[in-house]
Parts: sequence; structure tokens; C-alpha cells
Amino acid sequence: MAKGRIVVDEGRCKGCRLCISVCPPEILVVSSRLNERGYLPVEVTDMDRCTGCSLCAVMCPDVCITVYRQVPARSR
Repeated sequence: MAKGRIVVDEGRCKGCRLCISVCPPEILVVSSRLNERGYLPVEVTDMDRCTGCSLCAVMCPDVCITVYRQVPARSR
């Protein structure tokens, strides 16, 4: 089960690949299709393996990545 979920704003991504270089589960790759700005953006290959570490979002110079983490439900 994934601990996180990554959302990449593909329209803003320049495909610099910095996020790919820091992803521990290696689930980020360069897309094979161009975005509207003419860049090959980054995409997620296997969301179930996301650890929610946020290293990709921290590394992104254009703030194109948002990471959502699963939070365990509180017990009453």
C-alpha cells in the first residue's frame, strides 16, 4: 500500500530530471509525450510504491510536484 501520492503539474514541468535523481523507489520517469510548452515532463510509473518522502517536491525548482501523504486514522 502506498504511503503517498504524487501529483505532477505536467504543464509546468520542464523535465529537468532533478526529481528523478532523488526518488528512493525510482518511480519517476520522463514522459514520451511533449507538454504544451514543448518539454518532456516527468510522470509516475507506479504510484503504489510511493513512500511519501517528498524529496521530489523539495528538489523541483519550479514547484511542479505536490505530495500527499496518508495519515493513519486516529483511534478514539
